[in-house]
Amino acid sequence: MSHNAAFVVGATGGLGRSACHALARDWDGVAIGYRSSAEKAQSIANELPADCTGLPVRCDLTDASSIQSALVTARDHFGSIGTMVFASGVAIEQPFVSKISEGQWREVLETELIGLMRVVSATLPLFREQGFGNFVTVVSVANYTFPPGDALSSVPKAGMEALGRAIAKEEGKFGIRANMVAPGIIDAGLGSHFLETLYSPEIWENQKKGVALRRFGTGDEIAEAIAFLASDRASYITGQTLIVDGGFSL
Repeated sequence: MSHNAAFVVGATGGLGRSACHALARDWDGVAIGYRSSAEKAQSIANELPADCTGLPVRCDLTDASSIQSALVTARDHFGSIGTMVFASGVAIEQPFVSKISEGQWREVLETELIGLMRVVSATLPLFREQGFGNFVTVVSVANYTFPPGDALSSVPKAGMEALGRAIAKEEGKFGIRANMVAPGIIDAGLGSHFLETLYSPEIWENQKKGVALRRFGTGDEIAEAIAFLASDRASYITGQTLIVDGGFSL
């Protein structure tokens, strides 16, 4: 792959960290986007292999100027940005739709869907100028097999998927791709938060029986799918959602 870098939004989460490590095998540099965890971001940069430069950059998804500044910093440092990975999410409970307040909807929409829109608006001009670039957005298997209580997470992600398809259709002529990864239940990031705080161990064990592979996924397994779609190995794939769920949605 040419001398350019990957940018990971939400890099300090469990899944984001795994994505940084997977991407480091293909890219010369990884911009490690964080909102408040500067020490975590630096820790991830220190963990990357010697032939990949990690660059922590502050990136607040609720602030368009912060996103623009982070992108310019990364571009100036690395020369070009070849992929923009969106792996950020809000830590939420799992209320039924009837219990979700407008404030809860707004918080998740602001950070996830509108946050992604801000990232796309900032990144597209750079990708067009370069004549290449791709987006990989982490969404949810809940848009294919809906578990009750997951609307607060999956409704914004349905919009994120639609945005990805729109980018693929409209920007392909500029050499720009956009794809999505839809994880099932995983033991990293927000997934591990759910496993620890929601329901009982017995309920989670019962959930495993609904997964074809009879286990939950790992952050590294999701990161492999992200790294593939971000790479030249996926150069003719765009507008697609890769479901990585161990057969949960079958």
